[in-house]
Amino acid sequence: LITASILAKKLAEGLDGLVMDVKAGNGAFMPSFEKSKELAQSLVTVGCELGVETTALITDMNETLGSAAGNAVEVQLAVDYLSGKRRDLRLHEVTKALSAELLVSGKLAGNTEQAETIVEKVLSDGSAAERFAKMVKSLGGPGDFLDKSHEYLPQAKIVKPLIAPAAYNGHYISGVDTRELGMAVVCLGGGRRKADDILDLSVGVSGILGIGSKVESDTELAILHASCESDWNEAAERILKAISFSTQKPSTTGVIYQRIAGN
Repeated sequence: LITASILAKKLAEGLDGLVMDVKAGNGAFMPSFEKSKELAQSLVTVGCELGVETTALITDMNETLGSAAGNAVEVQLAVDYLSGKRRDLRLHEVTKALSAELLVSGKLAGNTEQAETIVEKVLSDGSAAERFAKMVKSLGGPGDFLDKSHEYLPQAKIVKPLIAPAAYNGHYISGVDTRELGMAVVCLGGGRRKADDILDLSVGVSGILGIGSKVESDTELAILHASCESDWNEAAERILKAISFSTQKPSTTGVIYQRIAGN
């Protein structure tokens, strides 16, 4: 049933190829790797049996993929990524891998290595950013959105950092409850508790420190974008509860766990 729900609308588009990003971890629909792998295998098998070349990457969701969570703040993160202003390592690794899969599937590259070279080239020469700008304009958006995104995206009334508690000076971030961090965004108004809730597109969390980051007395764990002080305080409390600290630097795993392809 889950496989059918995910694939139905995608296959109705008349695709020749399909690349899926299946998450695993505490912020994923399927938290365990085993369940995520079962889902990925099911998606690939059914897609291929229906005549669509389908592959899936199982990727880590034990922390946020990029350094932002919310609506406008994630759009800004995407703009910064395309323009080269900021490219979070985890986000870049997954974006490059998924893009390479698409290029190979679409016969625009002969293999993964060639495809990754193409991805790096269009990012570095600005053509990917230029194409995004054209897409925005074609959909009725401003032609200068890429250059003036801060002027067009809604800004929260309160934007201030969450500073690490002094008790954790010299510690490392050893884990993140990603779902709880997502609930902090809901507290801010950036996600729905009920189906008819109206979203505040300006709120969210940016500058999120990743696992393995060292914490000093003045370290900003994240920047919270809120509509009022009470929402900021509630979200800050949730985020602090979501972060685990350790005196030892944790070992980190790769963001891409496995590639699943049809036979």
